[in-house]
Amino acid sequence: MTSSKPLPPSIVERAFEAALYADTDATLDTGASLLAADPSADPELARRGEEFVASAWRRGWQPADVVRLVRRELDDVHVRLLSALITAQAPNDRPRGPRWTDQLADLAATPAPPRTDRFTHATTVLELYRLLLTLPTLESLDEQSARSGESARRDHPESRMLPRIRALLAKAEATGFPEEAEALSAKAQELMARHSIDEALLAAGAPAADAPRACRLGVDAPYEEAKAVLLHAVADANRCRAVWNEALGFSTVVGFEPDLEAVELLYTSLLVQATAAMTKAEAAQRARGRKRTKTFRQSFLAAYAHKTGTRLAAAVAAETAATQSTTALLPVLATRDLAVTAHVDQMFPTTTTTRLRGVTDEAGWTEGTAAANRAALHTHPRLPNA
Repeated sequence: MTSSKPLPPSIVERAFEAALYADTDATLDTGASLLAADPSADPELARRGEEFVASAWRRGWQPADVVRLVRRELDDVHVRLLSALITAQAPNDRPRGPRWTDQLADLAATPAPPRTDRFTHATTVLELYRLLLTLPTLESLDEQSARSGESARRDHPESRMLPRIRALLAKAEATGFPEEAEALSAKAQELMARHSIDEALLAAGAPAADAPRACRLGVDAPYEEAKAVLLHAVADANRCRAVWNEALGFSTVVGFEPDLEAVELLYTSLLVQATAAMTKAEAAQRARGRKRTKTFRQSFLAAYAHKTGTRLAAAVAAETAATQSTTALLPVLATRDLAVTAHVDQMFPTTTTTRLRGVTDEAGWTEGTAAANRAALHTHPRLPNA
């Protein structure tokens, strides 16, 4: 009988053993040196990268989530390398729905990694792989199977309202006149509510019931607590729920697809408007001789989020009272609210409540409240009687 000896570890395996399982510069240099000295290891190194990406998908991550984390923890060159790996791996992956497809399309426009010497490139690759190895398991966002997601997109093409909403919010972000921004934002929210109501009634009459879905929106530092509060308020106003993951820098928003689109559009626009208003207010404060920039900004955004949430909640209560006679609509909305709540409870059996910290600047709070008042939104339009 003959016995076969185990094959010696490949260069890639040796580099991984040296660099991926110990977080030091010395081990990283050792692994990079091994890879740089052997160009024949490049195909295996790329293949292993695609395996790391596929493993991230199995752990509940989506392309935009991984890119967001890599951008936060590493550098632009790592983001470019990751985008190339995801794009190369995509043809081997199963279809996962329209939101996933949109994320891949965005990554396709990312520039290729710059050409560098072999040692620098190997170091970048190992730094990226180190991070991918540490990704925790997340709640799955698979869109009720890719087939149902694609079917919904075919059966319900994009409403004509969505381009109008985007245009209104873009104008609100660009204008330097607070009153105009208020009017444009209010009109955009009115169209969002109308779009949501139309979709709810359409889904109620469809042969197959619609179902809540979820997406993740980045909540980036600095002042991420205030931004998370703002997103929570916008989600509630549009019949969604938001759960913030502070450690990973995103919130998961659960709701029906038209409402998720509305939340993403409005939150992004309000954040742009808040930043512009904060910069202007801060410049005025500096002209008067103050220097506490960080505390002013934190208090400003906290006040902006708090006041926006208060006004949106009041608008929701007023609109609910105005729709009591709309008998065909109210059961539909109640059913959808219950479905969203059940979906959140299923995804997140345990959550905790976080309070805003470090809000100590009175001038910042006053200016942020005033800015939120100028960006006041009427959450839902009055509805005609059924």
